[in-house]
Formats: sequence, C-alpha cells, structure tokens
Amino acid sequence: MRKIGLGAFALTAVFAAQTTFAAELPGKGIQVQPVQSTITEETFQTLLVNKALEKLGYSVQSPREVDYNVAYTSIASGDATFMAVNWDPLHADQYQAAGGDAKFYRQGNYVEGAAQGYLIDKKTAEKYHITSIDQLKDPNIAKLFDANGDSKADLSGCTPGWGCEAVINHHIKAYGLSATVEHNQGNYAAIMADTISHFKEGKPILYYTWTPYWVSDVLVPGRDVVWLQVPFSSLPGEQKTISTKLPNGADYGFPVNSMRIVANKQWAEANPAAAKLFAIMKLPIADINAQNARMHQGEAQEADIERQTDGWIKAHQALFDGWVNTAAAAAK
Repeated sequence: MRKIGLGAFALTAVFAAQTTFAAELPGKGIQVQPVQSTITEETFQTLLVNKALEKLGYSVQSPREVDYNVAYTSIASGDATFMAVNWDPLHADQYQAAGGDAKFYRQGNYVEGAAQGYLIDKKTAEKYHITSIDQLKDPNIAKLFDANGDSKADLSGCTPGWGCEAVINHHIKAYGLSATVEHNQGNYAAIMADTISHFKEGKPILYYTWTPYWVSDVLVPGRDVVWLQVPFSSLPGEQKTISTKLPNGADYGFPVNSMRIVANKQWAEANPAAAKLFAIMKLPIADINAQNARMHQGEAQEADIERQTDGWIKAHQALFDGWVNTAAAAAK
C-alpha cells in the first residue's frame, strides 16, 4: 500500500509539473504564420525555427511560399509573422521598400558566410587565362560561352525577384559587358540543369550561384569550376556604398551575406520569447550545404526535409534546448 501511495504521489507531481510548464509556455494560444521563398532549399532553415517556436507553445502554421517582395510586404502588414531567410545586404532594397526597421524586428545573424558570384569551367579558365569577368568585354572571349549562336556569352543568371538579378544587371552595365554578355533569367533550377548538361558535354559554361546551395556540390569550385573576380566593387541601390573586396584583396562582386530572421516588429515586441529566439538561433552554413546536397540526391520531399530537420535537432539537442530555454526565460 505504501509503495502504491508513493507512486501515485510521484505521478501526481509529474502531471502537476507538466501542467504548470504547459501553462507557462509563452506562446500558448498564439498563431505564427511563417513565409519563405519558392526556393525549397530554404525550407530547412524555416522548419528549424518553426520547431523551436512550437516548443515554446506557439501554434505554427505551414509556411507559405511567396516571392521575396511579397514576403516582406506581408510581414510588414502583419499578414505574416516571420521569414528565416532575409539575405543581408542582398535584400536591402526590398527590406527598406517594405518599411525597414520601423516595420521589422531583426536581431542577430542566423546564418553567416553566404558567398555569391560568377563562375566558369576550370578548363576554359586555364586555357584562355580568364580570371576576371571584365575579360568578357573581348568578343572572342565572350563567344566561347555562346550557347545559342548570337555571339554573346550566355550567363546563367538569377530568377527575377530574388535580388541577385538587380546586381547582375548592374554589373553588366558597370563592367561594360552589355554588348557581349546576355543575362539569361527564368527558372534558376532549369537554367542550371542545362548549364550542368553543357559542362558534362565538355562545353564552356558561365553562371551565377550562391552558397549554401547544391550547385557547388555538383560543380565543385577548384576542381570543376573557378570563381571570377570583378575589376572593382559596384552595387546598386541600398548596397551602393558597400565594398565587395575581401581582406585578402580578392573581389568577387558580391558582399558576403548573412541570412537573418526578420519578423513583424509589433508582433515581436508583444512576444519577447519568440523575439529572443529569433536573435539567438545560429545555423552553420556547412550544415545547410549538407542538407541541400541530400535534397539534390533525391531526398527533397516535404517528409524528407521534415526528417532531416528532426535529425539535425537530435544531433544538436543540447544546443536546440538551450535556445528554447533562453527564449522562454525572456518572457518572464
């Protein structure tokens, strides 16, 4: 009888503690609407934030896939809560146009060290000693990368609305390439599939890409392709005062970006636990590259990405729990 009594008491205590914890969850009864771009390789970053918010008690809706411009205006107006992939400074124009710091809460860097730039196949680079994109002003050099017979170099570029397309178009004018380089825009994944096919056929290729993304796992810089430098730093709009030159003197035309979590400012101020979480989460770029590579190898369904995110949390449980606990404490 004594043992049963102690067991019942212990069980009651556990239930009481759980009930108290549930009652104290700062996000209880509060809905969250994430948005993300149509780039499925950015889903992992979003899901990781979602799962941390759920641990805080928030009711997180399925992410809506929208263009970046729509994401910023939706968050600013309160129709959406947050986005985990604010590219800073690449999205500076979209961020400011939608209201800037007056409308958005943005603290901390979620992912750091995201590079972008132009690459060509290593074979052509070495044969013709091509190291800088302004060498494509030479019609004979540009013609090497002509894929459609118009004598212009075909640059596999950026989907309209992503932000990178504005920088590429600016570079083409700034570096005097308008007469010799064609910026091919559209569905980036489809354009890059063609580019990779050309590479496999032994043809010269010229393309824009960024990290973290699977392209650099297929066309490996240093082995298959090389980065091109630019003759000088030149960026449009809000980025115009930024130097793209690296400490070692190299200049690839784009500043190294951070991905930051951006949220509706009014909502973040009313939800200090979520705001704290957004400020302290950090995800290594190498982990995104590894997850993106698995997607490219065929594990790209919604259930696959969910499983990959859960696997990352399990492998980094103490770190993940630390984020949640620190965030919860901010609400007290």
